[in-house]
Amino acid sequence: MLADVKYAIRQLKKSPGFTVTAVLTLALGIGANAVVFSVLNALVLRPLNVPHPQNLFMVQRLAGQMMSPSQSYLDYKDLRDRNRSFDSLIAYNIMGPVGLDTGGNPSTMWPYAASGNYFDGLGIQPYLGRFFHAADEHGNNSAPFVVLGYAYWHSQFHDDRGAVGRVVQINKHPFTIIGVAPPDFRGTELFFAPALWIPMVDQPEVEGSDDLQYRGNHSMFVAGRLKAGMNAAQATADLNAIGASLAKAYPGDDDGVKFSLARPGLVGDMLGGPARAFVAGLMLLAALILLAACANLGSLFAARAADRAKEIALRMALGSRRLLILRQLLTEAVLVSLVGGVVGLAGGIGILRWLSAWQPVPDVPINVPVNPDAWTYVVAFSLAVLSGLLFGIVPVRQVLKSDPWQIIRSGGMNLGGMRRFTLRDLLLVAQIAICGVLVTSSLVAVRGLARSLHSNFGFDPKGAMLVETDLQMVGYNGDQQPVMQRRMLDAAAAIPGVTAVGYTDRVPLSLGGGDSFVYADATTDFRPTNMVADAMNYNVSPGYFAAAGTTMLVGRDVSWHDEKKAPVVAVVNREFARKVFGSVDKAVGGYFKFWGGNRAQVVGVVENGKYRTLTEDQQPAMFFSFLQHPSSGTWVVVRSRRDPQETAAALEQTMHGLDRAMPLNIRTWNGELSSALFAARVASVALGVLGLLGAMLAVTGIFGMASYVVTKRLRELGIRMALGARQKEVLRAALGKAFILLAAGSVAGIVLGVLATKVLSFIVYQATPKDPVVLGGVMATMLLLGLIAAWIPAQKALGVDPMILLRDE
Repeated sequence: MLADVKYAIRQLKKSPGFTVTAVLTLALGIGANAVVFSVLNALVLRPLNVPHPQNLFMVQRLAGQMMSPSQSYLDYKDLRDRNRSFDSLIAYNIMGPVGLDTGGNPSTMWPYAASGNYFDGLGIQPYLGRFFHAADEHGNNSAPFVVLGYAYWHSQFHDDRGAVGRVVQINKHPFTIIGVAPPDFRGTELFFAPALWIPMVDQPEVEGSDDLQYRGNHSMFVAGRLKAGMNAAQATADLNAIGASLAKAYPGDDDGVKFSLARPGLVGDMLGGPARAFVAGLMLLAALILLAACANLGSLFAARAADRAKEIALRMALGSRRLLILRQLLTEAVLVSLVGGVVGLAGGIGILRWLSAWQPVPDVPINVPVNPDAWTYVVAFSLAVLSGLLFGIVPVRQVLKSDPWQIIRSGGMNLGGMRRFTLRDLLLVAQIAICGVLVTSSLVAVRGLARSLHSNFGFDPKGAMLVETDLQMVGYNGDQQPVMQRRMLDAAAAIPGVTAVGYTDRVPLSLGGGDSFVYADATTDFRPTNMVADAMNYNVSPGYFAAAGTTMLVGRDVSWHDEKKAPVVAVVNREFARKVFGSVDKAVGGYFKFWGGNRAQVVGVVENGKYRTLTEDQQPAMFFSFLQHPSSGTWVVVRSRRDPQETAAALEQTMHGLDRAMPLNIRTWNGELSSALFAARVASVALGVLGLLGAMLAVTGIFGMASYVVTKRLRELGIRMALGARQKEVLRAALGKAFILLAAGSVAGIVLGVLATKVLSFIVYQATPKDPVVLGGVMATMLLLGLIAAWIPAQKALGVDPMILLRDE
């Protein structure tokens, strides 16, 4: 084998152009697969970084037709105390930003609120100090402790072990740092890296509202570790037996409830299903890239074997065995593949490190560590060897069936006689079809992203600024909150250039969001099964819809007279009016009930919008007066004619003039949409890159095939031209077959691409391959690729001087 390797190196040195082309082609294919596999490994294959992750499951809740990963705290306590299937059930949730003051400048942090048994149930040991435990909990606000994440301790406390024992302020409440989590523990959701953990019993004090005591408030995640000998089916049956008991005891909140289990890490099946489907589809497309690269190199190696026909024939004539020659050819192929794998993996590692550090949503600790592990290197090495063997065996039939004496006499190897289509042709068709799949998928993703950027969200983000804060962080409670929020609105409205201002407790398409069951006005039995709609709910001020650019269809906005002592009113969207009242015309003046029996009158109807995700179906939504439903969450929407940077500076100065201690996050509304557009942008970039790689491989494949055909048929083309053939006839003879193969591969690729893009509907806004722009774009792209690839061979064919060629012959 050492002799084969030395011989292969000598042969590759003789053809540096071929060698560089082959190495780069494989580097692209293997590098793309290494990157996508690392993402697949991080999101799907690799379990959470906790001890014994194989028996850890998340509990999901099914109420009616809606599957939710969230539970109420009271239901969690019943499941924890009454189940017989789990060693422990833990609860946790991702809290909104809190104000953390460590003695210097206050900053905004995103913590986990966790049950007392959280760390014990997961089997995690502290890096420093200790964790809080179930024994520390003695009712609400009884455990003022905080555990720091290792990364936050490292960056903010500079590895100071004396940080344990210090008292910090969280939303103006004192908490004692009792420990630091280990470096490799980022919590129980893969995409979210909390800065700290606080006991869940202290959440009411931090947030200023005690939602833990409402069984209908489903805001936390529940996970548990199965007991030895138990399986998921048995545990599900156990939980559903408890669910049936809860439905009888609390029909208003738990009627018809059922439970199921899912793998933790991606919010159960809510993100896990779409993410796994998309990454699996991405892995399939990356594999197709490598397959196209192998097809390309298979054609090149077949042509190379034909060009080396005389050398191979002489070696066989001198007694060399065919199997030895084949082994040397395979060694050469595997050597090229291994070098390409090393180059591709090196580039892939750089991309993965960048992805691991990437934080797509500013000011929110969302990122996914996709650093390569041992499996990434194993997969890359395996793909390199397999690829080398795959394209290296293409010339096997040529060598085994060739006649050395005939080759020496004729000066070349017969690549297929008079057959119309050869193995190289089939490889090229497969390569073009794969390119068609990739181009179709990438254009669908790009088209979906373009739609999402110019679609009707139910609000107009262009020209609008957002001022975000939480008044609970700076000590405003109860009735103080709407008073301060109105002061903020009045102050913002007084800024020169501002045309409209409004308040909302959360903006559509941002992280978070709440929904509530809605009942007909005549309903007296408020079980979930009797609801007529499950509607998103927002608390807004007068002027919010004008500031947001939301169209009022009929009726009026909420007003300053809709205060706490006035009858409860609401503005609803068109979908709410349709589902609850039957039509928009019947909605205004009508009544509905919500939140277990509270009654509200509809005073206006606005257009539909997008509230949680771009790909969601039309959702009902209701908007209440913030004077009747105070909330510390504060988003001031400011529409201005001035430059965004000038407006932001004026807003910061104005708001800090009201309260210097108020933490502010000021940005454009388009900037806030980063989280909503994240999936579409990732899909567009990933599929765009794969589509570009496929296009490059298609160009090189067509170019290689056309160039080889022209080179081998130069004498024939010269004779044709000497006999008076026109340029069109010469081109048809030289490149007609290449364009037939291009057409066949393109049609197959478009058909397969239409089927493949169904996976994108989970991620990309209005993903449809039947879009005429997509279909036209794919056909134009494939035609353009064919013209580009055939341009140089065509010029060579037309530039033949028959007299010189025949004289040389």
